[in-house]
Amino acid sequence: MDISSNEVTDDLVSACKEHSSRIAIDGEGVSVSYGNLLAEATRLGQRLRESGAGESTSVMVKCSNHPSDFVALLGVWIAGAAVIPVHRTSPQDVVAGIQAKAQCVGAIDMLAGQWPTCFTSLGLCERPTEERKRLLQKAALVIFTSGSTGQPKGAVISHSAFRGKLRQNTRLFEPTVDTVSLLVLNNTFSFGIWVALITLLNGGRVVTMSRFTPSAFLETLIAEKVTFVGVVPTMIRATFGTLSAVELEGFKLRLKEKRFLRQVVIGGEPLGKQLSASLRTFIDPAVLFDVYGLTETSTSDFYLDPADYPQYEASIGKPAPGISYRIVDSKGKECEFQMSGELQIKSPYVMEGYLGDEDLTISAFSNGWFRTGDLATRDEAGYVTIVGRLKELIVRGGNKITPLEVERALMKCSGVGVAMVTGLADPILGQRLHAYIVPKAGEAVTVKAIKNELTEYLEKFKCPDYYYIGDTLPTGRTGKIDRGQLGRWIESGNIHPVES
Repeated sequence: MDISSNEVTDDLVSACKEHSSRIAIDGEGVSVSYGNLLAEATRLGQRLRESGAGESTSVMVKCSNHPSDFVALLGVWIAGAAVIPVHRTSPQDVVAGIQAKAQCVGAIDMLAGQWPTCFTSLGLCERPTEERKRLLQKAALVIFTSGSTGQPKGAVISHSAFRGKLRQNTRLFEPTVDTVSLLVLNNTFSFGIWVALITLLNGGRVVTMSRFTPSAFLETLIAEKVTFVGVVPTMIRATFGTLSAVELEGFKLRLKEKRFLRQVVIGGEPLGKQLSASLRTFIDPAVLFDVYGLTETSTSDFYLDPADYPQYEASIGKPAPGISYRIVDSKGKECEFQMSGELQIKSPYVMEGYLGDEDLTISAFSNGWFRTGDLATRDEAGYVTIVGRLKELIVRGGNKITPLEVERALMKCSGVGVAMVTGLADPILGQRLHAYIVPKAGEAVTVKAIKNELTEYLEKFKCPDYYYIGDTLPTGRTGKIDRGQLGRWIESGNIHPVES
């Protein structure tokens, strides 16, 4: 068949031809060579095209970090359609909500059986508008956000923008045919997709894990001789929080002895000084890159270079090449150094818009700048630090408080491994602060001790009103911590505050 020509497809097809005999993807007991990846994807692309997929259409791809997921991804691109990745375990209501906005022509699940069993025709819900056709015409991906701040939104990323971001990240991380990447991030998540693709575009091998557990994660790094891995802080907190000191030291020594691991990339949420220092010590001599970005900008807009950690470990670093930014107050005026405001970005890799949400697309930009919704500061050297979320500001008795500031103070307290703070409605103060704490492995904490110590780090009005102690933070569908979920836990009575 004629393979649909677009930027990312052309690059991936070329890589498959060049490295035909090499193993492209390993996982779940399955190995797929580059040659087989291309052959299977080409056959799938033909069948998808015959079933109505093509330019200005989209196909839902069911994913769970299985090698066959990448056959589906490439097959949809070969057909000329946009990929909408959705996790296989997503509730039906979530899938239905995505389909209502996406209007995919069909859904493909490569684990459901041979063609045509693996394909479900969904049809078009209505005649596509000109705006929808324009958005999808050259689209590579439509990534739906986790929805932690509202209903899921589908960010449309063009092939041109996505190719540009893949090439930028290739220049930064320099993958080669000798690269072995571990995909433990969901491949429904922009971060996970580019970690895998920069490896495949350069002839390396991707090892997949469908489910994260700390011990299996570390064992896989060693057993598979992994050189490159992307993670989110939640995974590292879980690793340091659930494994004993003896177990961690054993893994640390084995990693150091084998010396395969070269680069760890972390992003998705703020890392923080304590976790940063612990992780860098653990992976040494491998280096750590902290990246910041959004689904809407194809991720990784800022990065903190390993050489800058000692001095700037709380920051997200500086913008990547081609990225411009500004930090503005509520009136759109640029903030002075060290003053907080909304971080806004201009990027050649920004989304085309939100699928089926024209008004939301318009409100996401301010005079051509993409509004991140993150509160940030910058210093005289140009290093940017995230201090909170615009929509997560807690107003307690008229005082504005960012959850991140309180969380960082809590994590300085003895025995506290990680903390999450949210604000809930209160008839007297407007909102009250609720703090959820996970102790360090093997350590006990008391609310009384935390309260006493916290006064050294925070003004009184910023100290939490209620404390909860548990063993794991609430997370959303992408594995990132989810304040909304914490609020739901509290309001439903699933957790109860601990008395002093």
